[in-house]
Amino acid sequence: MPSIFSAIPAEIERKAPGTGGKPPVDRRPTGGGGGGGDDNWKNQPRGPRENLYRVRTFVLCALAGDMMFFVALVVMFYARQVDTHMDPRTLRQIGDWHPILLPPILYLNTAILLLSTLTMEFARQSIFHEIDVLEEWLGLGRPALRRARPWLAATLALGLLFLAGQGLAWKQLTEQGFAFDRWATPASYFFYVITGLHAAHLLFGVLALLVCLVALGLLKQVGQRQIAVDSTAWFWHCMSLAWLVLFAVLIYGQ
Repeated sequence: MPSIFSAIPAEIERKAPGTGGKPPVDRRPTGGGGGGGDDNWKNQPRGPRENLYRVRTFVLCALAGDMMFFVALVVMFYARQVDTHMDPRTLRQIGDWHPILLPPILYLNTAILLLSTLTMEFARQSIFHEIDVLEEWLGLGRPALRRARPWLAATLALGLLFLAGQGLAWKQLTEQGFAFDRWATPASYFFYVITGLHAAHLLFGVLALLVCLVALGLLKQVGQRQIAVDSTAWFWHCMSLAWLVLFAVLIYGQ
């Protein structure tokens, strides 16, 4: 008896839930138009908040490495104090370290730098002021920029005043007989090195403030202006903190 074969259907018709049959199959397009839209989330552009956090993380990591440089400088400062030499007459070991009297203007310079930290933070808070930022996003003007710019200018002026004060402190120390030359004592040598390297870092911060002030008028997006001010503020705060530590070492570490 001949066998009778029937064609197997390519797909079993789906039945209503609860009546058995083949479960629903989630069919996804393979190739062709659309480009596989389920992977589009991987290529989404970063928003202003993500860009801000990325730049801030980079700045803080770079500053952490810079702070380690100052830590190494402090370690060398203390290590140098234990050096001695032998007196040929008494054949006794004599310490090479002789403390110096710090110029009084350093206390005024410290107060100026702390004041500049406050003005820098006011600038950072102003550029993130919620109502002003919302108006800028809506194209109603640049109120956040107008609020932040005077505080940035004040920080710049205070930074320049601090650097001028440091120069005056070096002049006063030279007049005391502790010039930065080959006859400098170890204590005066480290004073010039510590204050000079910090002043070089703060000079870089002053240049960053100048660039930030110019860039604020050129950048079109409020998010970019926020990144510029925020990055400069974190650098300035770290330099102020570094000076407080170094100044305390110069006062109590001798």
